[in-house]
Amino acid sequence: MNVLIRVGLASCGLAAGAGEVQSAINAYLTRKKLKVPVRKTACIGMCFAEPLVEFVNDKNESITYGYVKPEKVGTIIDAYLAGKPLTENVVISNILEGAQNENYLSQERIVLRNCGKIDPEKIEDYLANKGYKALEKAITQMSPEEIIEEMKKSGLRGRGGAGFPTGLKWQFAHGAKSSKKYIICNADEGDPGAFMDRSVLEGDPHSIIEGMAICAYAIGSDEGYIYCRAEYPLAIKHLQIAIAEAKVKGYLGRKILGTDFNFTLHIKEGAGAFVCGEETALMASIEGQRGMPRIRPPFPAQSGLWEKPTNINNVETFANVAWIILNGADKYAKFGTEKSRGTKVFALAGKIKNSGLIEVPMGMPLRDVIYKVGGGMKTEKPFKAVQLGGPSGGCVPAELLDTIVDYDSITSTGAIMGSGGMVVMDTGTCMVDVAKFFLNFTQRESCGKCTFCRIGTKRMLEILDRISKGKGKLEDLDTLKDLAENIIKGSLCGLGQTAPNPVLTTLRYFKDEYKAHIVDKKCPAGVCEALLTYEVITDKCIGCTACARKCPVKAISGEVKKPHLINPEKCIKCGVCYDVCKFSAIKKS
Repeated sequence: MNVLIRVGLASCGLAAGAGEVQSAINAYLTRKKLKVPVRKTACIGMCFAEPLVEFVNDKNESITYGYVKPEKVGTIIDAYLAGKPLTENVVISNILEGAQNENYLSQERIVLRNCGKIDPEKIEDYLANKGYKALEKAITQMSPEEIIEEMKKSGLRGRGGAGFPTGLKWQFAHGAKSSKKYIICNADEGDPGAFMDRSVLEGDPHSIIEGMAICAYAIGSDEGYIYCRAEYPLAIKHLQIAIAEAKVKGYLGRKILGTDFNFTLHIKEGAGAFVCGEETALMASIEGQRGMPRIRPPFPAQSGLWEKPTNINNVETFANVAWIILNGADKYAKFGTEKSRGTKVFALAGKIKNSGLIEVPMGMPLRDVIYKVGGGMKTEKPFKAVQLGGPSGGCVPAELLDTIVDYDSITSTGAIMGSGGMVVMDTGTCMVDVAKFFLNFTQRESCGKCTFCRIGTKRMLEILDRISKGKGKLEDLDTLKDLAENIIKGSLCGLGQTAPNPVLTTLRYFKDEYKAHIVDKKCPAGVCEALLTYEVITDKCIGCTACARKCPVKAISGEVKKPHLINPEKCIKCGVCYDVCKFSAIKKS
């Protein structure tokens, strides 16, 4: 029986030591003179369990092991080849009980259909999984109008944040009169806690190329750009390889598949400016200008890149296209809700067990996303909120956990779906601090073009900073709302218009927490440093002197084997004493 070993070598795997694991596997096989092929793949989404190693045979019986260490690979390989595979650390398997089998089976993988299954550097792997069959069907059997109608019928909405109907967007660009049109893939993923686009580009770059080529044919374009931030070197490397392979095989370039359709694709590396995720700023960056938004109309479909009609979609949107064309709009539309069809990819981060990438059908309740697919809370502290949509989004509290995942339902909470970042927080999280974190990010990333975005966010940040230090006033809460409303009205682009969302949602659902900071001068979560106090619980302190020895400012005094004391005048509230005490004798409040 033939056996194949796959090693996950995406960014998450490499960071966890997958490169060393692969080297150990190759060395062991060489030493034992075992002829077992070893292939690289990317991320299956279970970043929390990296490094991941999969064994699959010609019967498609698969076992994926997680948390693999280089020194354990020999034992794992010997057991598998002996027909007695180890059951320890099995993450997913179709023949054994895998710890994440339920997690995996709860998903619907359309965008992530090939991620973790194919070698992203080999076009042959993509072709073996029906790769470029959709492009062939589109340009040889369908008219541009039929393709656009299929996209409209599927109900696919843009997965970059706003959720604009994809087919309608393509129709506008198709209808624009021009001898030159452009296609752009927005891969400038900048939200804290988001890594969906990076994983897809690293794991299945050809799906993006195929989706863009189909779009180009549909709207009448012969040239496209993938705008990817330079902080994604592995994604860019895989894109470069994939584009070169696609040219050689005739899926890019001139006379594609023997037709009159021509399409050239370029990669533009962005410098990491958050504002370049906004489509007009992105186009300015491609043109060599400073990335700043411009007034609309005209919209990109009429006048975009170099003033030519341009269609822009993000990575996840394009990754859906080939599947829809190949399998049909009706099949795609069976997933999701009436106004939000298909699936959605989320990057789970924060205080959640199964951190990583998931893809679930639209309409799944947030509770199931977090507890069923995500495995629940990582700590013993209860769930408090989930941040959706990054700096442009908002916090959804525990009482709204039964909200379903679709555009309208999430928007009704004050958050947004966004590109899919999902940061889970427990009761040890301070919501004032969360609002300050996201607003600080937005304020630093503002391009400065709009007065309200440039200065208004700065004033809001100053107020939040005062509140977190116990120096706020109750009237500051009204000022925050007034500033937020004016920033929303006075900002030119969507990034500025949504910048106040994290503040507004935390004020909406956690106003008592703000008041505790202002009135009681306390941080209920015990996070805001200026409001913390540390004291010794005398009946628990045994006088081991560990805290006194570690205190950097010598604020703790006391004799050996007798309760110690903390001098509040000297204490800098660093928390070292709290961390080193093994007897829970330091109280933080």
